[in-house]
Amino acid sequence: MIQGVMRLAKYYGLTAALCIATVSCVGQTISSQQSELARHERLAQQYLSQREPAKAIPELQAVVALDPKNMDARANLGVLLFFRGEYDKALPELRAAIAMKPDLWKIRSLLGMAERRTADEQQGRSDLEAAYPHIDEEKLKIEVGLDLIEGYAATDDLNKAADVIAALLKLRPTDPSLLYTSYRIHSSLMAESLLSLSLVAPDSAQLHQAIAHELQRTQDLAGTIRNLRKALALDPNLPGIHFELAEALHASDDQRLHAEAEEQYKLAVETNPSDPKAASRMGDIEVEKGDLDAGEAYYRRALKLEPNYADATIGLANVLSENGDPVAAQPLLEKVIAADPTNDLAHFRLSAVYRKLHRTDDMQRELDAYKKYKDMREKLKTIYQKMSADTAVKDPAK
Repeated sequence: MIQGVMRLAKYYGLTAALCIATVSCVGQTISSQQSELARHERLAQQYLSQREPAKAIPELQAVVALDPKNMDARANLGVLLFFRGEYDKALPELRAAIAMKPDLWKIRSLLGMAERRTADEQQGRSDLEAAYPHIDEEKLKIEVGLDLIEGYAATDDLNKAADVIAALLKLRPTDPSLLYTSYRIHSSLMAESLLSLSLVAPDSAQLHQAIAHELQRTQDLAGTIRNLRKALALDPNLPGIHFELAEALHASDDQRLHAEAEEQYKLAVETNPSDPKAASRMGDIEVEKGDLDAGEAYYRRALKLEPNYADATIGLANVLSENGDPVAAQPLLEKVIAADPTNDLAHFRLSAVYRKLHRTDDMQRELDAYKKYKDMREKLKTIYQKMSADTAVKDPAK
């Protein structure tokens, strides 16, 4: 470098002394910049370790000004600006860091969220989709996933949103915000499907069957039965129609409908011999009539079709217990509870088994669990009834 400067000096008629002075000045300038860079880096790290982002930001900005290719400084600056809500200022820093190292997945996820918050929906989704599978930290994965869901919902990509929320619920199955998001997404999917069905097949048995499902969810039993009857009249071979109508009839307080329910359950078993639900319900009916042997046969038939079917397992356990074999009933009920701790009937049946086995403490524990989950179910039923009543007030013509 010195020789090059000397040649230029000679060409322009400069003295050797001036050349040496110029090289010395350049060296001093570089040394001064390096010293200044080191000072700002040191202060930035100090403020970051002390969790003082307001002081760290100007130091990082100074580092970036002196060394634009400093990936760590640009990434850290982008992160701090993002969490201050200054998304437009964070974007160039985050993008610069990703340009230097594309697999900075946490940084890329913040970039995607910042892009969405500055109305760049398409690029934001692209970056979130790229980053999401690589995020291992649970809290950040949920934040990224929820942001991605919002993006999908905004463009009616509800199936993609449903896939993401299903994955997030595996991480936190009892998180209220995730459960609400799941409810919202699946409600929208259901409404979308119902609308499509009403447009393409307005007089179909399937539409009446779908409407019945909706009315059943809001505890409108009379409307449910009415629409299921209509569906059956339109298509007697509609899959599942006999079982669904039987369930609705059996849920009624009108005892006259229970006899009809039994006939529909029998038709469900005849028309679909591979359906464990109908066989299990026939087992319940036989037990209610006092025929434990016939009930057991139906329960075993259902469990042969679906070995882990909870209703049939509980029914069989009850028959075994009533026939004097609570020891055989115990593991069946414990298996159901292991798979679904909220199954109140399983807890109740198990408490009865423990009573027969003279296990008082276990009996009381199961009774307490039964009361807890039964109360929860009743509260949920009340919520649906209130929803149904509110809907009726808003739509008197219903």
